[in-house]
Amino acid sequence: MIVVAGEALIDLVPQRAEGGPGLPALAPRLGGGPYNTAVALGRLGSPVSFCSRVSRDAFGEALLDGLRAAGVDVSSVRRGPEPTTLAVASIGADGSAGYSFYVEGTADRLFEAPGQLPEGVRAMSFGTCSLVLEPGASAYEELMRRAAARGVFTTLDPNVRAGLIPDADAYRARFKSWLPSVSLLKLSREDGDWIGGTPHEWLSAGPAAVVVTHGGDGLSLYTRDGTELRVPGETVDVVDTIGAGDTVNAALLHGLSARDALSPRALQELGAQGWSEVLRFAARAAALTCSRAGAEPPYAAELA
Repeated sequence: MIVVAGEALIDLVPQRAEGGPGLPALAPRLGGGPYNTAVALGRLGSPVSFCSRVSRDAFGEALLDGLRAAGVDVSSVRRGPEPTTLAVASIGADGSAGYSFYVEGTADRLFEAPGQLPEGVRAMSFGTCSLVLEPGASAYEELMRRAAARGVFTTLDPNVRAGLIPDADAYRARFKSWLPSVSLLKLSREDGDWIGGTPHEWLSAGPAAVVVTHGGDGLSLYTRDGTELRVPGETVDVVDTIGAGDTVNAALLHGLSARDALSPRALQELGAQGWSEVLRFAARAAALTCSRAGAEPPYAAELA
């Protein structure tokens, strides 16, 4: 079982108009980095559970329906009367997405770490807004440290949303404090530039491997044992990039699980060939996500 811990929210995605004045219509899409990762894992066929706090409003019901439809276990989801977080997306000419957030008083901010981890958990995934917005951020951090202390394989995708971070220096220091509890760090080139440091510096702080995404230019890998790889992206007509990085998270976890490589030692034994296969699978999955509107990760059959 892979457990994904973090926020579930609604992306409000602008719809292309034929022209004319006025604001574009906004279409609600199920989203949130951890949520998208869980859905993508379910669609790929990995046993997966989602750990979060979700509103009892109509958006919250739709989010849970989306998880169930993807085969995601929701027994670790707690509910609350507060509203669902909203993220208003803006889509650039190249399909890149930016966001503004409506997060005050929303359900996912009040997450509390469960007393026990689910039975049979092999890996846990963390990241995005859930590690920024208090008081939930401290609860997710506690859960990550507890999982790592138990020997659970942990992945981290900071997926930086700078507009939500009131003190950049404090966040950067906190990010460094997480690294000893992280088995696999995945982040975008833009995240790395904002956070500061290099893959080798991050590796020295704890992770066994670091994967850096470069948008359409592919992915880079750095491991503690000195392996370095770069695989190209796949050419696709980009509709938008919403959920692409989350799909990479899921594809990496799915690919490593399929190779029984969910441990730091197993990562070292994977070798360049094994890593190349996993990275190419992730690049292909992300390309498919970019080819459609919103966070719509692919199913296993589409990648066969």
